[in-house]
Amino acid sequence: MTTLLNRRHFVKIAAVAGITAGFSEHINATLLSGKNNVTGLRVGIIGLDVSHSVAFTKLLNDPAAPAEYGGYKVVAAYPKGSNDIAFSVNRIPEFTKAVESMGVEIVSSINELLNKVDVILLNTNDGRLHLEQALAVFRAGKRVFIDKPFAASLPQVAAIFNAAQNYKVPVFSSSSLRYIENRLQLTPDKIGKILGADTYSPATIEKTHTDLFWYGVHGVEMLYTLLGTGCKKVRRIYTEDTDVVIGTWTDNRLGTFRGTRTGPHEYGGIVFGEKGTVAIQPAIGFGALMKEIIRFFQTGITPVTPAETLEIYAFMEAADESKRRGGAEINMDDIMANISITR
Repeated sequence: MTTLLNRRHFVKIAAVAGITAGFSEHINATLLSGKNNVTGLRVGIIGLDVSHSVAFTKLLNDPAAPAEYGGYKVVAAYPKGSNDIAFSVNRIPEFTKAVESMGVEIVSSINELLNKVDVILLNTNDGRLHLEQALAVFRAGKRVFIDKPFAASLPQVAAIFNAAQNYKVPVFSSSSLRYIENRLQLTPDKIGKILGADTYSPATIEKTHTDLFWYGVHGVEMLYTLLGTGCKKVRRIYTEDTDVVIGTWTDNRLGTFRGTRTGPHEYGGIVFGEKGTVAIQPAIGFGALMKEIIRFFQTGITPVTPAETLEIYAFMEAADESKRRGGAEINMDDIMANISITR
């Protein structure tokens, strides 16, 4: 089937795993409304094939955890992650042992997990599994944070949001790089209107995912944090070592992302404003992100709208299409207009 997606509305119906849901402009209101109630503080983790699961558990289960974490604790985890990405599969025993040592019960299925917890951190490193895993969570009516990569392809991203809307379950996704330490320097009184931005991050490629979904998403999300939605054209310059992706926004601002595969494993960027230029300092660790996740669990209000998350992934899909066309400029409307939903 085909879902017609554009920035103003998502009009056609997608059928995914037997679910039919209209994906329209009101998805933001539906998923921001927090209609389903949370009655406890028990956190469950799906996927122990990524270090984020260990880091999140350390934050929440620390006896000295800050009050902003609201008393939420990780109480159970389902370790299964990727089936065939060796980088992920090989880490499951180590991360399972680490999480278990912090008082977390290890369970044998997602259904068993859902019976023991109130909210979910879906951390599986393999985005190909996220739709199936998220469907189980949505059916249980539990709020869920989905870690990066949100999915392995753009149709899967749309399908997850379709399913979330169908079940009226709020879903939130964000990179920790969205939370910039020196954000107070980027206010209108300090820097004026933001005229453009350059960001950079590692951009390791995993063959089973759209290129930038796997790791470049962190730098791309920083770019969107600074410039907001509204990109209209994307062009990608690719080499084995480096990507440079140039986006043109509707108001003719330019944003660039540099993805590295050699050299230091670093993150950052530069913001160009009417009153000056500022080097941004990404947050260190996951503390700022965790505060947003907990607020989302408490309220059901997503701090990043589904429309913005969808556009972030459409931007990266457009970069892939540009690569396939030898660096040609790609219209975002073309990417958003025709997406084949695969089962």
